[in-house]
Amino acid sequence: MKLHWRPIMVALALLAAACSHSAQSTTSPAAHAVKRIGVSIQNREAQFYQDMEAGMRKEAAKYHYSLEVVDANRDNSVQQSQVEDFISEHVDAIVLTPYDSQAIGSAIAEANQANIPVFTADIASTSKLGVVVAHIASDNVQGGFEAGKLMCAGVGKSGSIAIIDEPEVTSVQDRVRGFRMAISQLCPSVTIVADVDGGGQRDQAESDMSDILQSHRDLKGVFGINDDSALGALTAAKAAGLVGKIAIVGYDATPEARAAIAAGEMYGDAVQYPEQIGKETIDTIHEYFNGGHPPKVVKVNVGSYVRADAGKTR
Repeated sequence: MKLHWRPIMVALALLAAACSHSAQSTTSPAAHAVKRIGVSIQNREAQFYQDMEAGMRKEAAKYHYSLEVVDANRDNSVQQSQVEDFISEHVDAIVLTPYDSQAIGSAIAEANQANIPVFTADIASTSKLGVVVAHIASDNVQGGFEAGKLMCAGVGKSGSIAIIDEPEVTSVQDRVRGFRMAISQLCPSVTIVADVDGGGQRDQAESDMSDILQSHRDLKGVFGINDDSALGALTAAKAAGLVGKIAIVGYDATPEARAAIAAGEMYGDAVQYPEQIGKETIDTIHEYFNGGHPPKVVKVNVGSYVRADAGKTR
């Protein structure tokens, strides 16, 4: 019998293709099952953001999500470029801690156009451009109120105090609002005689504090909106021989600030929980990935830390 090899070869080829397609259909979904999340942190060197990243990584591992974390180095143009990179990589979600809350809007809008959900952590976007699924952060109004309570306890019922501020940052605006509320409600005879922009930087805060002390020699307290601001103020107070005579209140309770509080050089700190913020951020994204509708704002409570707390675990 004469065999017709060509039809047989075609049939074998079709069978091989079918088997190949079947193998791809079983392996391809698994290859793409891991959700990828791009994270742009405004200043990855800060202890706060290192702790927040640790919280995100731990929770992402729980859900088997992949994180790509990059540092914007306090540069809006760098952060904008990082968002564009995430878009080109087709990540499944983007998390931002905006360096410039207003300017970041255009990058968020680009991600929206690419159908990539955007979440913000710690610092919110204030731009009218772009839509953020959810913002996860400390309750900074409540945290500022905690700092104000500490200040009232530190200075008493009257006296002059100052704020070393960073007014362009949304979370700081909330802190200062809460702080002012506490002063007006709990120790209304305490007067805020200066509110200066230290940029959240230690060197600038030291310089600002030196200027404030020159103008207000009777200063009884200062609120630094983060620990770099408070520690900068402490350096200036040391130079002026006023350690222990001025109640210095910070925000974050970093290890260095805790040591200063334990030594009696600072009065106390409002305590954020950045690892919890990181965890809540991933949990919120997980809810969204699974068809949920997370709240627009997820708040994490803020505590306080004073000398009596030294040596205690968080």
